[in-house]
Amino acid sequence: MRSQDVARLFTTPVNAPAYAPTRYRFTDREYLNITYRTDPEALRRIVPEPLTVTEPLVRFEVIRMPDVTGLGDYTEAGQLIAVEHDGEHGEFNLAMYVDSVPAITSGRELSAYPKKFGSPVLRVDSDTLVGTLDYGSLRVATATMGYKHDPMDPDEARAEIRTPTFMVKTALGYDGTPRICELVRTRIDDITVKSAFRGPARLQLFAHALAPLADLPVLEVVGASHIVADLTLSPAEAVHDYLAG
Repeated sequence: MRSQDVARLFTTPVNAPAYAPTRYRFTDREYLNITYRTDPEALRRIVPEPLTVTEPLVRFEVIRMPDVTGLGDYTEAGQLIAVEHDGEHGEFNLAMYVDSVPAITSGRELSAYPKKFGSPVLRVDSDTLVGTLDYGSLRVATATMGYKHDPMDPDEARAEIRTPTFMVKTALGYDGTPRICELVRTRIDDITVKSAFRGPARLQLFAHALAPLADLPVLEVVGASHIVADLTLSPAEAVHDYLAG
């Protein structure tokens, strides 16, 4: 392989890329979102500056993605924390648990999504929408919501999906010191809402050393939504460099 060809590689292995070099379009992306109130001190211990905690609110999400260009079919789950940055309200993406190696690799390498492997499931059980997350063989989250109880305004659903998201991007040099350490921002703007509902919901989180969702305890469920949409992910941009001093 010529030097100029090596320089054009977007990922490795050199003869079998870990993911497709494309902008990812999602068709029928299905969300179960449960927003809950938690311990504000627990949030302040993990939300990085210059983000600030506005309200002690966390959104637990399970997302079913049956049709993604370049990535296929997968599911993810995670926690996002309500924050503010320079007067803009958004969410800090704390952690995402995903059942697809290409989705994990591309999310971490191309962007700053805090993805690690897990086994999330989103399904309908009789009259209940159920989202679960297992880490290894252990259950760490169970979410339930009444199936399609109250129609949700599509504009409200679109606004929920396009809330700005902040993440931390890190990469070490070969001597073990940080080469990249940035706060990045992204927002989804290309959205077609196909279905949106609200309903009663509950969320259980179970303690685990390596999937510590329960470190942000559920004190009160304040809202839930079930949204199906088509969308395209937007690129991330750096908004703060932690290495700049």
